[in-house]
Amino acid sequence: MREQQRQQQMQQQSQERDRQRQWRDQQQQQQMQQQQSQERERQRAFRDQQRQQQMQQQQQEQDRDRQRRLRDQQQQQQMQQQQEQERDRQRRWREQQQIQQQQQVQQQQQQVQQTRDTQRDWRRQQQQRQDDERKRQEQIRLQQQQQGQGHYNNGPTRANDVRNPRDRDNWNNNRRDNGRRYQQWADQYRRQREQQDRYARDWQRRLERERRRNQLQWQIRYLERLRQDQLRLQAWNYNNYYDNDYRYYRDNNYYYTSSYGAQQLQRAVNAGYNEGYQAGQADRQDGWDFNPEESYGYQDASYGYDSYYVESSEYQYYFREGFRRGYEDGYYSRNQYGRRQNGVVALLANVLEAIIRFDRY
Repeated sequence: MREQQRQQQMQQQSQERDRQRQWRDQQQQQQMQQQQSQERERQRAFRDQQRQQQMQQQQQEQDRDRQRRLRDQQQQQQMQQQQEQERDRQRRWREQQQIQQQQQVQQQQQQVQQTRDTQRDWRRQQQQRQDDERKRQEQIRLQQQQQGQGHYNNGPTRANDVRNPRDRDNWNNNRRDNGRRYQQWADQYRRQREQQDRYARDWQRRLERERRRNQLQWQIRYLERLRQDQLRLQAWNYNNYYDNDYRYYRDNNYYYTSSYGAQQLQRAVNAGYNEGYQAGQADRQDGWDFNPEESYGYQDASYGYDSYYVESSEYQYYFREGFRRGYEDGYYSRNQYGRRQNGVVALLANVLEAIIRFDRY
């Protein structure tokens, strides 16, 4: 009986243990299911969070792309606006440049025309003065020939050759007339020089506008030598001991001068040739057309005029005769009329004699 009870107890205990074990297994299984459920929830929440973050990142990336595209569009629009503004500015600048160039061309044309008109008027005035002076000299020569005295007289030219006291008085009066004539020539030269100085400044500005660099440099040297001539003329004193015993022939007339005047006119031809040679070279180097009469040296024709023993218009006439020949040789780089000696070009002797020849009587 006891054994049976004990077995029953043991069976009950075993059942209790099985029941508890089952309960524990159930509890564990429930806990595991809960943990798995929680883990799944956690993983799902994590996935949702990851997905949400990805969506946020995608949204942010899209926003950044949209902003970047917007900025690019704005920058492109700004660049297009700036380019358009720059094109407008350049177009306005080109139009202004064209207008300024047209104005400059018109001004240059006007200035060139004014210079040509001034030059033409000046040449006309010079020619008129020369013609008037030649007529006056011709009248004086005719009057003096009729009176048997004067500068163009073929009679005695030295005081010792005059035997008659009355002729000696006439000869002395002629000397005094020469002195007054030299003074008139000095005044005439100074008036011409003042006019030429004003003309030189206009001519120099014209050369600068035309960019004739070589011709401008030559003119500057020419003007500097003219100033030296003027300084020498300021110290010049009239010498009454030169006899008018030389004559030369031009325009169907004989003209009389002293030995110093003859040397001065010969120097005028050589000086004109030398200056014309340099002016011709300068125009050729500047690519300018052949035109000796346009050169300032030809218009002025006063370089080397260092005394008043000959009239300035006579000096200018023979200076221009040499200048034309020198300009032609210099422009075409040849030596038809002269040759170079000691660094200076000079006329050939036969050419000089063909231009002016003196006889002593």
